[in-house]
Amino acid sequence: MLSTAPICSTQIARIDLAERWSRFNRPPIPPPRFATPAVERFLAKRDKEFLVVNTKSQNRLLTMKFADVYPLYVQKAKRKQRTQAEVDQVIRWLTGYSPAGLRRQIEKGNDFAIFFAQAPALHPNRTLITGVVCGVRVEAIEDPLLQNIRYLDKLIDELAKGKALGKILRA
Repeated sequence: MLSTAPICSTQIARIDLAERWSRFNRPPIPPPRFATPAVERFLAKRDKEFLVVNTKSQNRLLTMKFADVYPLYVQKAKRKQRTQAEVDQVIRWLTGYSPAGLRRQIEKGNDFAIFFAQAPALHPNRTLITGVVCGVRVEAIEDPLLQNIRYLDKLIDELAKGKALGKILRA
């Protein structure tokens, strides 16, 4: 239902934010029914802060070095009584690296973009990985690189939660 009331600048800003939020796979939060100007300013500021934080974290994630994150994956798995060999197996299943190739990637210190670009063969069953990582559904991510990073995060999370390796590898 279209309103004949004039559109104020706050409403235009909220419409613009709603369009930008669709990129982050999150629905915009509707404004309260009878919002005062102070409430509208608060909502606009909160929405803008969310966009800035989300964009910064995604950019930071894309430039992180795989060699810096790999020990954290291993540490997370070991805290839950899993082994480094299982972490390596999960990573190799997703990317197609051999044990020597994975070691070389870690030694080179490549970032995630290069790590996934040089991957011999991404597993075709990776699209069966579903769920939420960092508040975002992995199957709904549009950027292929970011989606592959989140697939890897999801696999490591499942490993740390004690899921059977056969189920993690979608066998």
